Amino acid sequence: MRNGIQKNTTQGYPFAAIAGQEDMKLALLLNVINPSIGGVLIRGEKGTAKSTAVRGLVDLLENVPTVAGCRFHCNIYEKAYWCAECQERQRKDDIVCEPRRQRVVELPVSATEDRVVGTLDIEKAIKHGEKEFEPGILAQANNNILYVDEVNLLDDHVVDVLLDSAAMGVNTVEREGVSFSHPARFILVGTMNPEEGDLRPQLLDRFGLVVQVTGEKDIALRKEIVKRRLAYERDAQAMAAQYEREGQEIRKRITSAQKALPDVQVPDAIYDIVAHIGIALEVDGHRADLTLIKYGDQRSYLQSGDAGAAPSHA
Repeated sequence: MRNGIQKNTTQGYPFAAIAGQEDMKLALLLNVINPSIGGVLIRGEKGTAKSTAVRGLVDLLENVPTVAGCRFHCNIYEKAYWCAECQERQRKDDIVCEPRRQRVVELPVSATEDRVVGTLDIEKAIKHGEKEFEPGILAQANNNILYVDEVNLLDDHVVDVLLDSAAMGVNTVEREGVSFSHPARFILVGTMNPEEGDLRPQLLDRFGLVVQVTGEKDIALRKEIVKRRLAYERDAQAMAAQYEREGQEIRKRITSAQKALPDVQVPDAIYDIVAHIGIALEVDGHRADLTLIKYGDQRSYLQSGDAGAAPSHA
């Protein structure tokens, strides 16, 4: 205890309680709604709630229908992305649905390549012809959020693995002529302090959105940030209860936006605007154009405050 404050962090800091940093919060929520946006990189100085916001997403994530017993938690309705084990079980008519809460899987900056991709028992494969695979972090991340704090400090070998998996949606482990593959489709979220080093351009290119965060300059907002943090450290459970209703409202908007996503129609005029922006800014390729369309689709809807009606256009 220090100055009458007893730190209690068994309960995570509520996402709804984060004051300010609206761009960062919006970018995270948009990726939860539409993972095809391509993840988000949050760049900024220390103490700007980067990690707090990412970890706070846990309470906003919904249950997803997964194949019961699948160690890669395949979505039961996305058969095109099932692992080989689920495909085999389907042939045996052994598929049962099991609701599972999505989660944030953290990739430590010190993680080895084997810890990330998983390991194969080569001896067993050679002697008995059986592929014994020990899943790694990428297996845990499938259909979840993969969070990398200090992503700019990752080992180059791990960066290469992330690039391959993010691009293909599959993780393949090859050792001594033996290979094993499994789905690795995740929302990639990275945080970094630019003062500690730059990010490899190849990895930067894998993030659909990049958000720059700084300390808030408004006096009233800074006061509120400090008050809320101290209240959390005094009684984390009370803090969670205080913001539970706001959290429920955010969850409702996320769910409604996800349901509305397939019906969103983008007017041709918006495509014209996006194309002009890309040309004017001399953007390489067309990935930015796609992201901008997706970003605009859900941003207007999520911020509309109407969780009961789907928009007819962006």
